[in-house]
Amino acid sequence: MRFWLKDSERRPDPAPVVTDDRAAFLVGSGLWVIALVAALLLAPQPWFGWTCVAGLAIGAIGLGWSIWRRKAQ
Repeated sequence: MRFWLKDSERRPDPAPVVTDDRAAFLVGSGLWVIALVAALLLAPQPWFGWTCVAGLAIGAIGLGWSIWRRKAQ
């Protein structure tokens, strides 16, 4: 079994799959909201809530990036 192939032996690369990244960011952000509510109600440490807020912020940045990238195409 060889790990390296010559360029002439390789098959062509498949076409990229078109996906909707917004759905993943929205589902992830929704889960962070649920975790934030649970952390505010049940968590003994305040950093649990801040972790959820950070997750929401990253999700919002990712959602904005995904929408911007989709409009640029």
